[in-house]
Amino acid sequence: MHVSGTGGADPDVTRQAINTMGMSVALDIEARQAAAAKIAEEQALVRKAQAGDRLAFEVLVRRFDREVLRLALNLVHRPEDARDIYQESFLRVYKNLHRFRFECSFYTWLYRIVTNVALDHLRRRTSRREDQAPVPEDAEGGTRDFFDRQPEQRAGANPERNLLGQELGEQIASALNRLSPRERMVFEMKHYQGLKLRAIGDMLGTSEETVKNSLFRATRKLRASLEGMR
Repeated sequence: MHVSGTGGADPDVTRQAINTMGMSVALDIEARQAAAAKIAEEQALVRKAQAGDRLAFEVLVRRFDREVLRLALNLVHRPEDARDIYQESFLRVYKNLHRFRFECSFYTWLYRIVTNVALDHLRRRTSRREDQAPVPEDAEGGTRDFFDRQPEQRAGANPERNLLGQELGEQIASALNRLSPRERMVFEMKHYQGLKLRAIGDMLGTSEETVKNSLFRATRKLRASLEGMR
């Protein structure tokens, strides 16, 4: 039985710590290598697609189709509109693929196209008064607004609270519709998707400071619209 000295480290503990550190470093290296391989594979697919390989483009579409549809749905909240944005986005990608210069990841470039298509859609929708009605809530877990997902709105056993929650959701939807398309886009990318301001700026092709100002204006308008609500 080994007895360590009063002031010395236990050799077994030291060896265990070294082994743990070594495993951590090895896993980190493997993760970096896997990420690098994925990027290299993605770039190879993009280059093939740029050269006219339709199969390579179809692989890219299948790789990102769910993310694109989910992003579109988060931004416009209507499945039929999200499908239109999905189709238009990939059409733009196909037409403009030759312009991709590998200065950012393909996903970042794709994400930027989707947000721009969605932004155009929101601008068109804002200009049509008949489309300003709040989006109805789906009791089975459909699209809901950010504030309406908070815990206090989920007390299903209280009919009065349910009614208040529905009214709150409708007023929030109405308040969001009164934001400018860019303000709404920034607000939802921040609060629905949890993106950082710098990432939002990259997606929208603008600066982090501009995004911060848009978010500030959106938040101020929403607070003013919802003032007095409890």
